[in-house]
Amino acid sequence: MIGALVGELDGPDLDHRLLERLFSAGLPYADRVLHAAAPSFRSYAADDFPCQGAAAFPAFSITGAACALGCAHCGGRILGPMRPAVRPEVLEAEVRRLAARGSFRGFLLSGGSNRRNEVRFDAFLPVVERLKREFPEIEIAVHTGLVDERRAAALAAAGVDVAMLDIIGDADTIREVYRLDRPVGDFEASLAHLVAAGLRVVPHVVAGLHFGRIRGEMAALEIIARHATPAAILVVVMPHLTEPDFAAIDPTEVAEVFAIARQKLADRMVLLGCGRPVGRVRTLLDLYALAAGFDGIAHPAQGVLTVARAMGRKIAASPRCCGL
Repeated sequence: MIGALVGELDGPDLDHRLLERLFSAGLPYADRVLHAAAPSFRSYAADDFPCQGAAAFPAFSITGAACALGCAHCGGRILGPMRPAVRPEVLEAEVRRLAARGSFRGFLLSGGSNRRNEVRFDAFLPVVERLKREFPEIEIAVHTGLVDERRAAALAAAGVDVAMLDIIGDADTIREVYRLDRPVGDFEASLAHLVAAGLRVVPHVVAGLHFGRIRGEMAALEIIARHATPAAILVVVMPHLTEPDFAAIDPTEVAEVFAIARQKLADRMVLLGCGRPVGRVRTLLDLYALAAGFDGIAHPAQGVLTVARAMGRKIAASPRCCGL
């Protein structure tokens, strides 16, 4: 098992002691099925992943590419590739068109936030409720932003299948990267409201969010550990953005976060989400997550599933969002 992974990782940047720690953290989970997700809201291809259709699980943004926050790590770029659905009737018509295809599995609903990191879904929720009633087999994931008790209850009443939000554990990161004037406690309160509403909640932690440096991730994991979520997703900030203050991420530092996440969230699934750098760094991160016993990887790098099989992991491939 170890030999298969070391063979892929080997190089001048391989830290053998770190790898041993990752294996130690992941050993209790080595027999679990590895969930490989390839939702179609990103272009993806790998020789060892059986892709399942370009429109099986698209992403819609209710604000197009617009976002009032303009966070330093994103600047709206995450919204750009999503399908714009700025009016409820546009969302409904497009989903109905896609649902007529046999390969359609569901969709991600997202959008830019206001200056308080809230996404105004209210006008779209009657459409979500109607679609879920008429097409109960489709699954709907929502990037919620920060919510109060009323908004959390409204999402649950509409039939949303999974609610996802970033949890940030450092006040300076919220202020300097998100450019947001809200405390860490508001992120935990939003998580608590979503859980209390009865939603399946899968929070995210962005490793390296503080300008490419590790800061606040452990506090974010502590917050998640205090609430009953079935899973948590780790993603990794992407350094190709134009913000000059961002440092290139150190994969070994992120791997330390992986090990701690796996141990701290031992009672739930831990997943590597689709947001992370490309190239050699992506391959390293995916293999580190595999060593740490993660339960799933979205858009796995070329060859990672081959290594997983060599390690004895069974693979469950899906075109849905990994949070589902």
